[in-house]
Amino acid sequence: MSLVVNLYYHGTNGSARRFAAEMESSGIADAIRAEEGNERYQYFLPLDDPETVLLIDAWKDQAAIDAHHASPMMAQLAELREKYDLHMDVERYVSDDSQPPSDERFIRR
Repeated sequence: MSLVVNLYYHGTNGSARRFAAEMESSGIADAIRAEEGNERYQYFLPLDDPETVLLIDAWKDQAAIDAHHASPMMAQLAELREKYDLHMDVERYVSDDSQPPSDERFIRR
């Protein structure tokens, strides 16, 4: 089981993309990836919305997310969100590994 959180960062005048670039260049993103229980931390740029950045953030379990939220780097994240005046939408998913996906025949590997 994994917990996957999709965070949509919305800004103006390219601020969301600058935020993601600073997260990467500052080492904060790499520090999050190195946290115990982190399975994925990756930014994506929607082709149809230049003012939004999608972060796919996956964790082993709720305890791993809770530890991340209690870490000192959350203050750094909050500062950067304020710096770039970002607003967020969040989607949260729990993976179901109990059965093979029924759509497997549609996936080209």
